[in-house]
Amino acid sequence: MDLTAYGKKADDGISAAISIINSMDTLLDPENERSKTYEINHAMGGSVVVNEQIAKMLRTAQTVYERSDGALDLTTYPLSKLWGFIDQNYRVPSDAEIERLLPCVDMSKVQLSSTDDSANSLVTMPADMSLSFGAVAKGCASDYAIQAMRAAGVTSGVVSLGGNVQTLGKKPDGSDWNIAIQDPNDTGSYLGYLTVGETAVITSGSYQRYFVGPDGMKYHHIIDPSTGRPADNDLVSVTIVCPDGTLADALSTAMFVLGENAALKYWRENGGFEMIMINKDNEIMCTTGLIEVFTLTNRTDYTLKMVE
Repeated sequence: MDLTAYGKKADDGISAAISIINSMDTLLDPENERSKTYEINHAMGGSVVVNEQIAKMLRTAQTVYERSDGALDLTTYPLSKLWGFIDQNYRVPSDAEIERLLPCVDMSKVQLSSTDDSANSLVTMPADMSLSFGAVAKGCASDYAIQAMRAAGVTSGVVSLGGNVQTLGKKPDGSDWNIAIQDPNDTGSYLGYLTVGETAVITSGSYQRYFVGPDGMKYHHIIDPSTGRPADNDLVSVTIVCPDGTLADALSTAMFVLGENAALKYWRENGGFEMIMINKDNEIMCTTGLIEVFTLTNRTDYTLKMVE
């Protein structure tokens, strides 16, 4: 995590943001028996009271789930555990193991309802299912961290949570921020940068968390809910730019799972965000709203294309 704030209220803003991030980490860790996520996963079909942060993540995830034909599904958590992406005991599961868990993956069965208390909601899902907020948690945390910094009086700052960057206002001198886009082929360097104002810039990629199996194949952590296996298409990285960090986080996963053509179809039909996709042929596909603000610095290995 890298938090930056400017001005007289900088320290107060950083403290408030850290408090929010720490509280959400405790709230959302599905392996922590004291967490709300653990409570939801062990409610045996009963309803669990959740706060506005969890409700926001669920509403956002459900919208993207419906619009993407299930490409984003928070209930793939048992599959992530099966592949070892939760405890780092990596393994390639058998077809039978995957088939056994696939019927437990269905975001449409997770119900979110209101309560008499407007600050809280109820979550209900079948007893044989479990979920994780991993695909939306960092984006939501950056949303609320930025809110906390603003409430503390900060007017210029950045919250960076490992691939999730969200900005507050502009730089102290009034200019826009330069947000680097990591090079998937060389994670120690960057292939270019975006020049943006106040927004979220969130990336999902197959190069971030992966292992190499006994067969020599690389298996990454972004699970395709329809197959129970790591998403297999030509994409290696998707970056989403939009004002809502939670939505950007959800979309980065969904667009990666959808693949190049289906992701562009989603963007054209739904809008509300801009996108940079990088494929295995080292092509950078940049939507129309970003082509003027993206600067390619690695000009030898990559080809930049505008998509519309």
